[in-house]
Amino acid sequence: MTESPDVRTDPHLGTVVHVVGTRQARPNLPSTGCPFCPGGREAPEPYDVRWFSNRWPAMPGERCEVVLYTSHHDATFASLGVDGARKVIDLWAERTKALGARPDVDSVLVFENRGAEVGATIAHPHGQIYAYDHIPERPLRLLEAKWAPDLQPGDRLVVERDGWVASVPFAATFPIALSIAPRLQVPDLAALGSGERDALATILTDVLGRLDRLYDRPLPYMMWLNQRPTDGGDWPQAWFNIEIVSPWRSAGVPRFIAAAEVACSEFFNPVIPEVLAEQLRDLGRSD
Repeated sequence: MTESPDVRTDPHLGTVVHVVGTRQARPNLPSTGCPFCPGGREAPEPYDVRWFSNRWPAMPGERCEVVLYTSHHDATFASLGVDGARKVIDLWAERTKALGARPDVDSVLVFENRGAEVGATIAHPHGQIYAYDHIPERPLRLLEAKWAPDLQPGDRLVVERDGWVASVPFAATFPIALSIAPRLQVPDLAALGSGERDALATILTDVLGRLDRLYDRPLPYMMWLNQRPTDGGDWPQAWFNIEIVSPWRSAGVPRFIAAAEVACSEFFNPVIPEVLAEQLRDLGRSD
C-alpha cells in the first residue's frame, strides 16, 4: 500500500484511516430534485442501469464509482425482479473487471448503504464501488482464514435455491445479518456463468424482499460483496459471497454499538440468529 498524506495508519493497532476532508462539502440531500432520476445531474439520459465516477470520492484516481440500479426512484432491489437484478449483477461484474484490471487496484469492493439510518443521503436505489490500491484488512483476514460458506447451517438456514445458500451467521455482530454464497466455489462475479448470475439474482431479490417484509417497512441495510483480489495473486481460497447487515433490532428501533464493544471489539447481540432465520423462512416469497 502506498502511503500518502491523507492515508494514516494507527501506530499501535494498525487501523487504516482515510482522511477525506473534501467529502465534508458533499450535499447531504439534493437541493433540487433527484440527481439519479432520468434528466438529473448524474443521469441526463434514460437508462436501465448506469454507473459514473463519484463526484465526492473517498479515494483519489477515479477509484470510487456509483451504480444506479434502475431509473425508478421509488423502486427497491427486490422490486427489480430477476431480470432487473441480473442487469445490476452484470454491471457489477463489468465494473469489477474494468477496475480490477488497473495496475493501481488490488481489491474491488461492491457495496450498498440503503436508508438514511445507515448513512445513505439519496433514496434512489443505488450502490457504490471502491477500488483499493491494497487489500483491506478484513477481506484479507477472511482470505487468510480460508473462509467458506456454512453449507450445513441447520436452524440458521433462510433459503437455499439453485445452488445458492442464504443463512444467518453463527456469530452475527449485527441484529440482522445474512450471508449468501454459492455451494460450489466461485472466486468472483466475473467467474459466474449466465445461469449462476440468474440464480444469484433470484436469491438476492428473494432475500431482500423478505427483509423488507420482516417489519412491514423498508429495512435499512448495508450490503457488500466479497470477491477475489485483483492484485495478480492466485488466491485459490477465494469464495465469492455477499454479506447483508442491518442495525435494526425491531421495527424502527436501531441497536447502537456500545462503548464496551468499540473498546474491546467484542459484541453483544440481542437477536438470536436461529430466531431471525426462522422469521425470514416463514416470510417466504411474496409471489
